Amino acid sequence: MAQSWSFLDICESDFRPLVVIELAKSAKAETIEWFTKRIVDKKAKGGAQLLVKPLLTEKEGENIYLVGASHLRLLLGAETVGLVKECNDNSMRTFTYSSRKTFKGFADDNHDFLTMAECQYIIKHELENLRAKDEKMIPGYPQAKLYPGKSIVRRLLTSGILVQIFPLQDREELKKLCHSWYGRVKVGCQPLDEIRSYFGETIALYFAFLEYFTFALIPMAVIGIPYYVFAWEDFDKYVMFAIFNLLWSTVMLEVWKRICATMTYRWGTLLMKRQFEEPRPGFHGVLGINPITGREEPVYSSIKRQLRIYLVSLPFVCFCLYFSLYVMMIYFDLEEWALDYHEENDSNFSSLMLFVPSIIYAVVIEIMNRIYRYAAEFLTSWENHRLESSYQNHLILKVLVFNFLNCFASLFYIAFVLFDMHLLRQSLATLLITSQILNQLAESLLPYWLQKRYNKRMKKRLCSPKIDKDLSLAEQVNLEKEMGTYCGTFDDYLELFLQFGYVSLFSCVYPLAAVFAVLNNITEIYSDALKMCNVYKRPFAEPTANIGVWQLAFEIMSVISVVTNCILIGMSPQVNALFSDSKMEHILTVALVEHLLLAIKFTITFVIQDKPRDIQIKLAKLEFESLEALKRQQMKLMVESLKE
Repeated sequence: MAQSWSFLDICESDFRPLVVIELAKSAKAETIEWFTKRIVDKKAKGGAQLLVKPLLTEKEGENIYLVGASHLRLLLGAETVGLVKECNDNSMRTFTYSSRKTFKGFADDNHDFLTMAECQYIIKHELENLRAKDEKMIPGYPQAKLYPGKSIVRRLLTSGILVQIFPLQDREELKKLCHSWYGRVKVGCQPLDEIRSYFGETIALYFAFLEYFTFALIPMAVIGIPYYVFAWEDFDKYVMFAIFNLLWSTVMLEVWKRICATMTYRWGTLLMKRQFEEPRPGFHGVLGINPITGREEPVYSSIKRQLRIYLVSLPFVCFCLYFSLYVMMIYFDLEEWALDYHEENDSNFSSLMLFVPSIIYAVVIEIMNRIYRYAAEFLTSWENHRLESSYQNHLILKVLVFNFLNCFASLFYIAFVLFDMHLLRQSLATLLITSQILNQLAESLLPYWLQKRYNKRMKKRLCSPKIDKDLSLAEQVNLEKEMGTYCGTFDDYLELFLQFGYVSLFSCVYPLAAVFAVLNNITEIYSDALKMCNVYKRPFAEPTANIGVWQLAFEIMSVISVVTNCILIGMSPQVNALFSDSKMEHILTVALVEHLLLAIKFTITFVIQDKPRDIQIKLAKLEFESLEALKRQQMKLMVESLKE
């Protein structure tokens, strides 16, 4: 492959814009000239060997550039990033330019062999890997220091010279996707392969999980309706419902692993090798030597980071948890006031007032969750983690702990301190429904309305009797660059995680939770699809093999649900009546049942394989072939050394 770069022609008459680079209006000419030269320079000179074209707009002072690449350059880039494609023998293999003829659908004149999302991912990878050579600073900006091996794009971003980099939408493909995805109301599956081709694997996996989770909730909803209607106070019957909940949550999560493995194998990401992580853009420190790569890069003391975590972040999180509990106690004071008011007046209005404290508390919970999210992001960034994965893990831990306590503490208090099952049902229903409505408004409807207003203003401003191709492209870029940036699937998975908690933790008390979750998720699929296609800029595709740490989070929640449901059943009057003479025997029996159910749960987890048998065989076969190829290569080198 090293020889291939020498004959790669960086000039291409048929320029296809794929990625937009927006530089600050105040960016200096020498900086722009240096940066664009590095983008188009050959790989041997430390460039990215891409194509760049300035975008001509009616606005003066804007520095917007379109980036593309030749077909050959993209194929070589596909090998660099390790894309996995389907071969003619139906196996999945890492793409190499030398063996390109063996891949299904490949032809020298077929520019659709790589999807547009894959092409944009390749360009993003090449831009992010533009590194300083002998430069000590960004030309024109002496304060923006560089050192050998430093990512140029990340330095430009942190210095405010580079405003944003984003992939262009393909309007025709987007129209087709919108029509098949949410353009018409239908009962069926989402076009996951088309979503993956357009947005990448990370987005497609989220929608696949959302769809799967919604279908998995239907049995819970169907069984929950008769339990709600006919067996409201009969806790004996809820024992069977709680056991079903245990089996459902376990099997649901294990089957998802198998479905996920099947999809990601077909998409090629199950086989992609993990790349060495570079320091995240916000990481800073004194210049030192990385002991692994041997390159110069910022170095920050792990002791200082630990001190920041344990002396600042941890106390702050604990304070926020205490404040959340304090707000919870205020909520219970409001509940007591509403109950007293209802007893004194006993009217339709006073009956409605019983729900007001729960609604207010649900709104306060959502506000606190969002404020805390910003604080958690600031703190985690201030901790100065070197790797993006480490940053994400610490952020997720902070957010999950607070959200879990903030959303579920009141329910645990009602269940295990107040022992008020009626209030528990009322609070659970109010919190679940209110949070779903607020999330739909805040995450989809409001951003969509604001974006619609902006689009109308932009179209009026750009409207001209002489509209040519360049102006149409300029209009598209100007529309897209002002759209909101999609911040990833974190909030979407968090919403599903909390919903899973509402459904599973107290299922034997409020069986209708699954019904409301199904209804919410059906609208969530359409609103999230609308959001991805019309509200936010197109995100770069990010290859992934699974849903990551969220799988573990859901599994931990399912374990907690076993404990809570066993305790709730054990607290029922019918079960208490069986052990009226011995409280200790009562506690030991509930603990024994809980341990048995957990044992059944872990047995099911062990029995159900994470990957289907055919996928395991294909992976083993590929591993065997790669080892055999390595042996042949070593044998060839050995023979050549003996000849010498």
